[in-house]
Amino acid sequence: MANAMFGVIVSGRQVQTNFEFNGSTQFLITIPDADNINHIVVFLTGATLFPDGMAGLVYFSWPDPFAPPSFQLLGCLSNEKPSAIFKISNLKRSGEGDQVNSFPFGTQAISHVAQIGISIEPINIVAQQNQILESASESNKAKFVEFTEKTVQYLFNYVCSFSVSPTQALQNPNEPYIPMSAIKNWYETFRRKLELNPNFWQALN
Repeated sequence: MANAMFGVIVSGRQVQTNFEFNGSTQFLITIPDADNINHIVVFLTGATLFPDGMAGLVYFSWPDPFAPPSFQLLGCLSNEKPSAIFKISNLKRSGEGDQVNSFPFGTQAISHVAQIGISIEPINIVAQQNQILESASESNKAKFVEFTEKTVQYLFNYVCSFSVSPTQALQNPNEPYIPMSAIKNWYETFRRKLELNPNFWQALN
């Protein structure tokens, strides 16, 4: 069956392959209870491959009780890349995020469930759109790293402004005394970890 060309996996749920046609080159599927989803996997089932010179752009839309779906570009699929995992928990809703294409699947009625859309396009168009998406992602990551570094620097400078000598600390035993060397070591360690992996903080407890 042609509508079994694509599949979706949501952790803890059965595989979904019930994509519906939305024109000759577009497919849509609904995802209920999307608020509880962190990641989705979209893949080619192997029943049908992309035609030569074609690939697929993968979109996601949050349900909006007041407006038709606004689709955000997640990435792409191709015969050479038949599956991909996408994080959707950090996407902004209702068209507030980057790379939003309001109606790539035509104007639709208000939807109360999330949707995944796949649009089959010439592979050069897919590559171009994916490059734009990746460039925006890298730009956002660089801004986040800069913001984090400035925040840590501000915290370090702020704490330093309250530094006292050990003698002064003894005069006020009710206030805990933290050596400035400990703050400095933490600051330098944080910066090194951030440079190696901007997402290291996600594993912190």
